[in-house]
Amino acid sequence: MSVTHPGRAEATPHNIKEVTGTDDYGHAFLPASQLMNVSLAYDGNSMFTITIKNQSGGTANETPFSPGVWAISYVAGGNLLLPEPLYSEGKATSEALTRIAEAGDNAPLSTWLTSQTGIFTPLSPVLVVVYNGSENPFFKSGENDRGEGLKDLAQKGNADVLAAALKMKAGIKNVYVLKEPASTVLLPKIGGNAGGKVSQPLTLASGDRIAIATMYGFSNDWFFATSGNDIDGNASGDVSGSVGLYDNGTAVDQFPGAGITQFNLAGTPLNESKAIGPVPNPNKFTTLPAINNIIKVTLQ
Repeated sequence: MSVTHPGRAEATPHNIKEVTGTDDYGHAFLPASQLMNVSLAYDGNSMFTITIKNQSGGTANETPFSPGVWAISYVAGGNLLLPEPLYSEGKATSEALTRIAEAGDNAPLSTWLTSQTGIFTPLSPVLVVVYNGSENPFFKSGENDRGEGLKDLAQKGNADVLAAALKMKAGIKNVYVLKEPASTVLLPKIGGNAGGKVSQPLTLASGDRIAIATMYGFSNDWFFATSGNDIDGNASGDVSGSVGLYDNGTAVDQFPGAGITQFNLAGTPLNESKAIGPVPNPNKFTTLPAINNIIKVTLQ
């Protein structure tokens, strides 16, 4: 992308800096807060409305505002994952930002931000069940939670309760709860970092099937699980197509990664009681990535 400057370009490009009082050429400017008013209102259920008002009329710096861009960064471990998504003071500009600053063209920067934007989630320790039978041993779409511990997995990422219950059932051969060695949870693949990964050797006989489950960490009670007849023990390679995303029906849903009652965001889930079912995509909150872009399951 090339930039055509509307005036005379700087002979030596400068780094970005805030204009306070006067610019490098002696032009006077009022404080930005006297030219633009920005307010943020909470609408409830983790939704906000931002309002930007041009109040420069009648001032010495009366000006229109161009269309803009905006970004919201996730917080992980108390830190913003992308603290300066648009620019860094004291550093060089980008061509996309220059297009806004010089021509009011927000399209290039919007395109770049879109490439950096999306929903992601950690995954809880993964429940792996080897069984001999004809249907999943811990849930069925269309039925309510059985009270055996799936609720703990779906709401809190705790698979231990369900694992203990399954070990007492007929037809269950082995039960595992797989934790990522360094972080316990499986962190998403972002910012060039490899995503979390767990593995487990399995002993399988003819007729055995494999069921898995893990919490969609940034949710109220969503969980990934194998669906239908789960995974045939004779399968090999990528079996991610056997995985679906389900709503456990035990907690009121909120925007994934932004719900104030989500357990992993220090909230307390609000109870509800409805049948387990697939999470729609798109849903009333957002559009999720394809399941195989969030979780990958392979048999070797």
